Order: sequence, then C-alpha cells, then structure tokens
Amino acid sequence: MGQDWNGQWRQQALPSLAAQRWDLIVIGGGISGAGILREAARRGWRCLLLEQRDFAWGTSSRSSKMVHGGLRYIAKGQWRLTRDSVRERQRLLQEAPGLVDPMSFLMPHYRGQFPGPRVFGSLLSLYDALAGRRNHRFHDAGQLQFLAPGVKTPGLLGGTCFLDALTDDARLVMRVLAEARADGAQAFNGLRVTRLLRDNGRVCGVEVDDSEGGAPRQLRSESLAVATGAWAERLRPADAGRQLRPLRGSHLLLPGWRLPVAHAFSFMHAEDRRPVFVFPWEGATVVGTTDLDHREDLDLSASISHQELHYLLAACAQQFPEARIVAGDVLSTWAGVRPVVAAGGADSEDKPSNETREHVLWQEPGCVTLAGGKLTTFRPQAIEVLAACGAMIGRSVSDDGAPVFAPVPTVEIPGLNGAQQRRLAGRHGRDLPRLAQLVEQVGHECVGASDTLWAELAFAAEAEMVLHLDDLLLRRTRLGLLLAKGGASYLPAIRNLCQERLGWSDAHWQAEEQRYLALWQRHHSLPSTDA
Repeated sequence: MGQDWNGQWRQQALPSLAAQRWDLIVIGGGISGAGILREAARRGWRCLLLEQRDFAWGTSSRSSKMVHGGLRYIAKGQWRLTRDSVRERQRLLQEAPGLVDPMSFLMPHYRGQFPGPRVFGSLLSLYDALAGRRNHRFHDAGQLQFLAPGVKTPGLLGGTCFLDALTDDARLVMRVLAEARADGAQAFNGLRVTRLLRDNGRVCGVEVDDSEGGAPRQLRSESLAVATGAWAERLRPADAGRQLRPLRGSHLLLPGWRLPVAHAFSFMHAEDRRPVFVFPWEGATVVGTTDLDHREDLDLSASISHQELHYLLAACAQQFPEARIVAGDVLSTWAGVRPVVAAGGADSEDKPSNETREHVLWQEPGCVTLAGGKLTTFRPQAIEVLAACGAMIGRSVSDDGAPVFAPVPTVEIPGLNGAQQRRLAGRHGRDLPRLAQLVEQVGHECVGASDTLWAELAFAAEAEMVLHLDDLLLRRTRLGLLLAKGGASYLPAIRNLCQERLGWSDAHWQAEEQRYLALWQRHHSLPSTDA
C-alpha cells in the first residue's frame, strides 16, 4: 500500500517538495484548481496542487450538482458564457458517463404567470441552437400531470421539458485530480499557503503550513495559479481593490420516497420570482437553492439559516402542495458559497441573483488569480489560466481540444448490474480495476438505502487521501448527506472496514468520530433553535 495516495504516502512525500523546482504551483483543490492541474500535467509541466482543507471542501462539494448552460444567462445577454457552458456540458456527457448524466428538466407554466410557454420556448430555441441540437418539448396540462404526479394544478397550462445534466461535484473533482496525477502531477490536502514569496517584485513561490502537524515549508515555482474560490482575494496585494461578493446557496435533501420526482423541476418562487429546483439525486430529492450574501467567516463551513429553510419549504408547498413537506422530513442540508465577482465591488447593493457568473483573471508578475467562474466551464477556464501562466514563463498554451478524461478500462464486476457498473466507471475512471478487486473482497452490497458500495468506502480509505472522517463521508462518498443523522448508526461498521485501512489508532478514530458528528450537527442538520 506504500504507493497508494493516502496519509502514509503524504508523510513520505512532503519532505521532498521543497527540493523541487516547480513549473507551476496551483493553490486551491476545488474543480477550478483541479482543472488547471490537469491541463498543466497533460502538457508535461512539473506541477503541484496545494489545498488548505480537503479537495472539494468548499463550493465544489456544495453546489447544486448541475452541469448546465444556465438559461438565465441568455436572458442577461451573456451569450459567450452560455455557449461555452452548453458545449462543455456536451463534452462532459460524452467523456464521463456515469459521473455526468443527462437529466430532463420540467418548467410548469401557469395562467397569467411569467414565463409563459411561448416565451420560454423561444428562450430554449436559442439555448438549443448554442448546443447544436433540439432538446425541448411542450407538454399540455394532462400530459404534465402524468409526468409529474402531485404538481400544483390550479391554472396549469402545461410544462416545457428540456435537457441538462447532473453530477456528483466532489467526485468530479476527485476524478479530474486522478487524471492529473496519472500524468505526473502531485496534489496535497491539509497544506495552507500563508504567504506568497517574491523576488524583485515577482512571485516565485509560497510558504505553507501543514494542518496535520508538519513543519512550515517554502516551495519555489516558476509560476503560480490561485484558484481558491471565495478566498481568492486573501493572497492578493493589500492595495488591490476587493471585488468578490460571497453568495450563499443552501439546499435541502429529502428521502426519495418522501418527495419522489422522476424529473428535475424548475419554477419561480412566489416570494421573489427566483428560479428554484427540485430534482432527484443519488436516490434522494434535492430542493434548492437560495442566493444570499454570506457574511459569516469563510473559514467555517457554511450552514443553512432559518430564513433559507423556510424559503425552501415554501417552495415545496408551492409546487407540490399535496406532499405536505415539513422540516422534520429533511434528511440533511448543505450550503455553499459562490465566489461571485461583483460589478459594484464587494459591497454591491445589487440583488445577488443579478450578479454575473462570468470569471475574471487578476495578474501580477509570476501569479495568476482566477476569480468567479462556473463548475461546468472548468476546462476552458483552466486553459485560460494556464495560458496566462505560460506567457510569464515563455510557454505557449492553446486549447487543443484534448479530452479531460482518459478512457475507462473495461472491467466486468460480477454481482453488479449495468447501472451500477456505469456509475462506478464514471466516478472512479482509471481506478476501476482496483475498485473491482475490492468489490470481490468486500462484496457488492450497498450502504443502507444509498447507491454507494461498501467497497467504495474501502477504496477511498486506502487510496484517496482521506485525512479526516468528514473527507470520507461528505466528499469521497456522500453518505453523510444520504444517511439519516449523517450515518451515525453505520459508524461501527464503517470503522470495522476503514480504520485499519486509514492507519488510525482507536483513540484517533474516536476523536475523528466525535469531530465528524459535531461538524455534521452544526453544518448539515436543520438550523439550531438558538441560531
């Protein structure tokens, strides 16, 4: 197990980092940083990624799980963003089936309410034209009630169906990182960059602290890419203007049986006419999202507020009144912070939903910072950042259209059906043969009512750089969201399977378990009554 990418390997590899001269150091282990690392590694750069917490710890594990073009960007005239998004959506659907999957969306239309079928159909015609294929259809009221039992019926004219895609955002990050590592890159979590090193006014490296107790280190590089999302301004010069506006989006997760939906529903919330979604994900049902200024400490996990909880419950009551969803039905919650570049600066008074999702690059000698952006367009964003870094060190970078993901090895896993095998291939890519071996050892049973195999837990513990229990249960797998009370009743079995693989003592496991349960209660349950 010495070659596995885990805590033991991390301790062995850390001392050698300072002795190497890197072409590129990437700061930030979300989808943006992972994408930059992948594109650099594919081109043969000596590249290293540093993440202060865990891979996908921030926005990239707490998004709305959608890989889409964003219909509302057309309405705002953001043609390039929409075009790039729908093209990247199609690319990801083709390259990563089982990880990025098509999902039909339904927009119900009601008498006297905007948008009506004709307006929405015209918008979708533009959307489809950008994607290069027709993907929408109108259903009358009778057909819609057949497709969507329980949908609100008074004034119903019908609904428009269109196609977009869903993903497991944290697994997308892990698979992109795996592709980068396969091409020679290195990636570490638990390493916080405390300052940038400069030589004659040029950024030439970083100083890092090890959250796991190691000594501070100084690492040198020819170029630096900062992709830290909502934290992007922390490493900028003190006199740089502040433009990021952190916006929080919160979600509810309901048991699939409590609000069963076969499609994703998009509708306008009666309170503020913002689009809200209800959609199936991992056997459960997601309700989201909100869009509020996030004024809490960015170093703490974001949490849903009472206001947001009631807003999302009201959305359920509005669109599915017969379901009678209440707070007690909620399985778990999550909240993410979007790193939006505000037109009016960090203190903009414009409505959060009116802010653009376009990204920008901030540059100083030796360093490029990516601010803003979307999950769907991580690949072209990464190439743009890499091209800017390349220009600083005399390397030309262009978009050659090469795939992000290598072909997945063909492996038949006995005991699993086709859908399960497709899911594992999408989430684990090159690592599928190793996972197949663990399925043979551990068995092909799923954890509770989830789609996650016990073997996936074993694989993550052995080879996916799990430093803490929440890494395992909230990001490598999503069991902390999908199981009641964060999976507390399953912890003895998880311990039996994973403790030795993680190399943790009894005391270490017990401390991690207490830490995880407290974290889950604080950030993934319903808001406390004294919040």
